[in-house]
Amino acid sequence: MNAPYSARTSAPDFTTVDSLEGLYELLNDSGMGAGWNKPTPSLYPHPKREFLPARWSYAIAKPALDAAGRLVSTEFAERRNLILANPIPGNTYATARTMVAAYQMVKAGETARSHRHTPNALRLAIDSHEQMYTVVQGKKIPMKPGDILLTPNWLWHGHSNEGDRDAYWIDFLDAPLVQFLDPMFFEHYPAIDQETAAYDADSAMRYPYATTGMAVRASAPIRPGERRLELGAKRLDTIGLYLRHFDADAVLMDRRCTANRIYAVIEGSGEITIADRSFDWARGDVLVAPAWNEARWVVRDEAVVLLVTDAPVLAKLNWLYTDGDIRE
Repeated sequence: MNAPYSARTSAPDFTTVDSLEGLYELLNDSGMGAGWNKPTPSLYPHPKREFLPARWSYAIAKPALDAAGRLVSTEFAERRNLILANPIPGNTYATARTMVAAYQMVKAGETARSHRHTPNALRLAIDSHEQMYTVVQGKKIPMKPGDILLTPNWLWHGHSNEGDRDAYWIDFLDAPLVQFLDPMFFEHYPAIDQETAAYDADSAMRYPYATTGMAVRASAPIRPGERRLELGAKRLDTIGLYLRHFDADAVLMDRRCTANRIYAVIEGSGEITIADRSFDWARGDVLVAPAWNEARWVVRDEAVVLLVTDAPVLAKLNWLYTDGDIRE
C-alpha cells in the first residue's frame, strides 16, 4: 500500500507512465485527481435538488413534546426540542440545506438556560401566553401566539415560563450554513439564569402578531389570492422573513427558486404540492420547499403562513434566481 501524499518524501516519476491507469495511480499518490475522470461532474446545468419536500405535523409534535416533558428535564437537556430533519439518507439535522427548524416546549414554571451562538435564530409562538418570555440580553420579551421573536447571532437568549400553562413554538436557525462555512461558536451564560428584571413588549426583537396579522391583511394583493408582508431582517442578515396571507379557495403557484423556503402555518388549512409530493397542512405545521422546487398551494380556509428563507444569502452573492427570470 502506498504512503499517503502527506507522508511521501519523494516525488512520483511521471516520465515512465505508459497507461492512464498508471497515471491515475501516481496522481492519487500525489494528492491530485484527474479532472477529466470524475465520476460525478462538479458543474451541472441546474441545481440538483438533493433535499426533499416534506411536512411535519404539529398535531403529532405537540403530544410528542408533552411526552418529552414527562421524561426530559431541563437539567438533562438545555432545550427540549424536536429537530425537523429532512428525510434524505444520512441526514439527522438540517431541514433544508442551510436552515433547521424544530418544535420546542417549555413547561409551566420552567426556565431554559441562556446561551449564545454564531447562528442566527428566531422562533414563532404557536401555543403560548403572556407570561411566556424569551429573554434577550437580559430583557423579557413576551411570546404570544403568532408572535415572532428574533435572537441575532451572539446575543444572550433563554426562555422563562412564568405562567401555569406549557408553551410551544417553532425554532428556526441558520446553523447548517454556519456548520458548512465553519464559523461556529457557542457559549453558556455564566450564571444559571439571565437577569430578567426588564420587560420589553416593544422590543426590536419582537414582531407581535396583533400588529403583523392586521398589517398583512391590510396590504395590497401581490397577485389574486395573496397578500405579503416582508418583516425585515432586523440583524438577521442570513434569513428573510415574510408573512403570506392566502384567501380562502385560492390556488397559487410558486415558481422554482434557488433559495430554500421553510413555511410555518399560523392560521388556516389547505394542501400543497411541492415538486411531485402533496401534503395537507394546518395550524402549527411546518413545510419545506428545498431550493429549485416549485410549489402549488390549494387553500381551504383563509390562511397566514410564515416564510423563512435563505434568499438574503443568495441575493448577496448574486445567486438568487427564480425560474423564468431573464439572466443577463
